[in-house]
Amino acid sequence: MGEKLKIGVLGSGSGSNAQSIIDAIEAGALDAEVVCVLTDVEDARILERAATHGIPGRFISAAPFKTKLDGAAETEYIRVLQAHGATCVVLAGFMRIVKPAMLKAFPQRVLNIHPALLPAFPGMASWKQALEYGTRVAGCTVHFVDEGTDTGPIIVQRCVPVEPGDTPETLHARIQIEEHLAYPEALRLLAAGRLNVVGRRVEVREGEVSSGQ
Repeated sequence: MGEKLKIGVLGSGSGSNAQSIIDAIEAGALDAEVVCVLTDVEDARILERAATHGIPGRFISAAPFKTKLDGAAETEYIRVLQAHGATCVVLAGFMRIVKPAMLKAFPQRVLNIHPALLPAFPGMASWKQALEYGTRVAGCTVHFVDEGTDTGPIIVQRCVPVEPGDTPETLHARIQIEEHLAYPEALRLLAAGRLNVVGRRVEVREGEVSSGQ
């Protein structure tokens, strides 16, 4: 196996998925290191989580854009990620679309988690979409990022039932529980060198998943 996976996390909010990854690493369940946490929101709680665990954290403005990471801001994000030695980028509640320069800097190494069973319900508030549609099963997807929106090759999916009487809030909370299991699972496969992208598919090679212990 090659060098330990070095993760740069991008987030815009509370950072609960980042916390699940940090916890998995500290528990010896994921052989990786979070080398930096970057955010486009100056007071995002994800920075507090990083500081608690001694991980370098930094706010980098993405202005003037509202919904994408582009231009000089994108260049700066890439520079800082590379300066910290990141070998993969994890989007953990990062509310911006990343552009081709980021994908070229980290080819097949930019991951995202989406609170739906893609390709169903891409885009915003997907748990609300699922509830309004009347689906019986919801869930989450960890996927490689490509130049589309929530269209990249799928790595891991986890399901939750839609219960009678569910609200958007209760369904979202149940999906988040599965998110916190799915992201470390996907990163364990990546860290072990077991993922191979073939066209639109991700093939998982046979073998043991190292926990780092």
